[in-house]
Amino acid sequence: MAKQTWKAGNMLYPLPAVMVSVTDGKGQDDIITVAWTGTICTNPPMVYISVRPSRFSHHMLMETGEFVINLTTEKLTRATDYCGVRSGRDVDKFKETGLTREKAEFVKAPMIKESPVSIECRVTEVKKLGSHDMFLAEVLAVHADEEYMDENNRFDLNRARPIVYSHGEYLGIGKKLGTFGYSVKKRRKKCEKMSLPKEGLQKRAFMLKWALSNL
Repeated sequence: MAKQTWKAGNMLYPLPAVMVSVTDGKGQDDIITVAWTGTICTNPPMVYISVRPSRFSHHMLMETGEFVINLTTEKLTRATDYCGVRSGRDVDKFKETGLTREKAEFVKAPMIKESPVSIECRVTEVKKLGSHDMFLAEVLAVHADEEYMDENNRFDLNRARPIVYSHGEYLGIGKKLGTFGYSVKKRRKKCEKMSLPKEGLQKRAFMLKWALSNL
């Protein structure tokens, strides 16, 4: 079928749905749900979030230059949505969602204990782009919940059942379809011998034993 042509807009989906925790440094904390976020550099490790200037947390970001990105899970879906539709001007989001503050190591903004991964960030540059301001930030530390370490001591985020945001909906990530680089890996050679059913293998073993006994 043919594709329709629409006016320019944001249709890059799905996106990570993260809860960003911030503070004013004077005793008031807030959580803002962000989908406009992502990785921008490996060395040094850097990320970004884009926030409307009208959001209550915006002034905290501008004043402190710090924030924590907290990854979300299926269990945290309701809290994630709540922190995106309610303003910190009116409610204490930690109190209303039952989320737990956890002290960060390098920034004043708190981490969210229930999140499987919390990423401490310090703003290096603010770009005023229009409807949103983009906060470019360097990653200072990553905190991963030991609950999701596998038997090989590797972190398995998929066990936490992370969620994504797609065109107004929160979705689970679904089943694994492949691993990085699987499309170019060499395929193992198929065994040339055809496999036999169990009965066939037993019959062949019996015939071979009989033949050897009659040599």
